Amino acid sequence: MIASMTGFAAAASEIVQGSLAVELKTVNHRYLEFQTRIPEELRALEPAMREAVAARLTRGKVDCRVTYTPIAAAKRTLVPDADALGVLQAASHQVLVRFPEARPLSVAEVLHWPGVLADESLSVDRLRQDVLALLAKALGDLNQTRSREGAKLEAILRERLDRMAALVKEAEPLMPGAVRAFADKLATKVAEAGASPSDERIHQEIVLYAARIDVDEELSRLVAHVAEFRRVLDKGGACGKRLDFLCQELNREANTLGSKSVANDITRISVELKVLIEQMREQVQNIE
Repeated sequence: MIASMTGFAAAASEIVQGSLAVELKTVNHRYLEFQTRIPEELRALEPAMREAVAARLTRGKVDCRVTYTPIAAAKRTLVPDADALGVLQAASHQVLVRFPEARPLSVAEVLHWPGVLADESLSVDRLRQDVLALLAKALGDLNQTRSREGAKLEAILRERLDRMAALVKEAEPLMPGAVRAFADKLATKVAEAGASPSDERIHQEIVLYAARIDVDEELSRLVAHVAEFRRVLDKGGACGKRLDFLCQELNREANTLGSKSVANDITRISVELKVLIEQMREQVQNIE
């Protein structure tokens, strides 16, 4: 089964300290890009969250939002970080040694220094398991959403492939008729000019014309690319890049078919093929 790169999922839970929620939103992207919007106090969890996302997703731009709402009535304890205090004290001492006239830091300034004061209710250690568990649940729901969307995309692609295969079959018998029409037209013009229709030069022109408009190779490659496209869909998984490459190859053959066209039906088929390929390419851009 293939998966879309577009999806949304959310998970929330009530914990002792308050309520915690994780939201995931994904859109198409060439690679896997992970962005977070989380409380600064939980920023240390970002590497673990990134690992968890990379283990479940291979492509797409992932926007992860973590919100934490503490219980209003809960007792909040503000505890200065001992390590941060030590670092700040050493730095302050060095400054005062170098600049004796400088004013020492006040208690308020120390407490407001970034990293010194931590809210124990928002401790990384306390919330790590809760955040990662919610993220895992949201990722599971997200993958289900992306799989359902992927199934719809696959149905659209297979319908377009069936139509393309029918157009190729329609084009296959048209070439002999085009060559015969050219031969008859050439013979008529030669006869009107008073020359012999069996002249060797006429046969050479017909052979050259047939070689110039021959599209057997293009039709064969179209058939092969359609078969490969179906094989990749059957295999499933993260196949978006492979399908995008096949769309480029299909478009190349359809363009060549149109450039060699000498009949209105071939031109029409070429245009229809290119329309179908462009429709497929738009859908493929959303496949993981």
